[in-house]
Amino acid sequence: MNKIPSVNLADFLSNDESRKQKFIAEIGHAYENIGFVALKGHFLDDALVNELYSEIKNFFDLPVEVKRKYEVPGIGGQRGYVSFGKESAKGKKEGDLKEFWHFGQYVENNPALEEEYPDNVMVEELPKFNEVGKTTYRMLEKTAKYVLRSLALHLNLEETYFDEYIHNGNSILRPIHYPPIQSEPKNAVRAAAHGDINLITLLMGAQGKGLQVQNHKGEWIDAVAEPDELMINVGDMLSRHSNNKLKSTIHRVTNPPKEMWGTSRYSIPFFMHPISDMKLDVLKECIDEKNPKQFDDITAGEFLNERLRELGLTK
Repeated sequence: MNKIPSVNLADFLSNDESRKQKFIAEIGHAYENIGFVALKGHFLDDALVNELYSEIKNFFDLPVEVKRKYEVPGIGGQRGYVSFGKESAKGKKEGDLKEFWHFGQYVENNPALEEEYPDNVMVEELPKFNEVGKTTYRMLEKTAKYVLRSLALHLNLEETYFDEYIHNGNSILRPIHYPPIQSEPKNAVRAAAHGDINLITLLMGAQGKGLQVQNHKGEWIDAVAEPDELMINVGDMLSRHSNNKLKSTIHRVTNPPKEMWGTSRYSIPFFMHPISDMKLDVLKECIDEKNPKQFDDITAGEFLNERLRELGLTK
């Protein structure tokens, strides 16, 4: 594959069985071959998207000392602000050229999970920031639920197989700011080549060049979405659970050409995580003579903690 396929969630949500099956076949084929799709028909409307970008720009425009007061020690950057250059890709010494914010789950009727997850951080200076973030979180979570339902059917599972694991899941909405580049970066890029940790990632803001995906031949291809599309990719948890039938593809965000160094880039991924006690053991439906079990048994929580250590976010 040399380009990212485009699919429309409206096909899956229609009452037309042939449209639904077409969507399942298309997304299944894409995730087995490139690990990415561009998705139309999601639950974000233009007004919400515009409001979110406005609030995010307002936050990242705040003075550094104001932003730093929202950096919470001891939680591996799981909520609030993470300052410039703090995160690096697995195996990379150089920090990525970005700063970001984390909105986490808004737990419903589950005191144990409320205790497990850190609290969301409220920004005093921007009265609408948190509310707009929460609404976006909910709409992306809803979109992700239906994408996972289509993948459950593709894997010959019951359609709502993932529902119980993603309800109150440990998902993260991460608005990212890649600031203007001031001088020649030494080995650092906006986001070094990496695979995502989670089940699936839904990315807003992939309209300009920068995001690149590595295909099976090892070639880097541009992943550019239309303005009404989300870029959605498979993460390592889902790849592992499906015995690598669904591919978690290495991707990166390159530095812009020199004439564009003076511009900021914003992107907003939603990392769909399950609850931490979900077993990521390889599904029996994905094991056969040609495809023996490739991965040891592990829970989502154990896998996440392992990866956060590798990223340098926790010790």
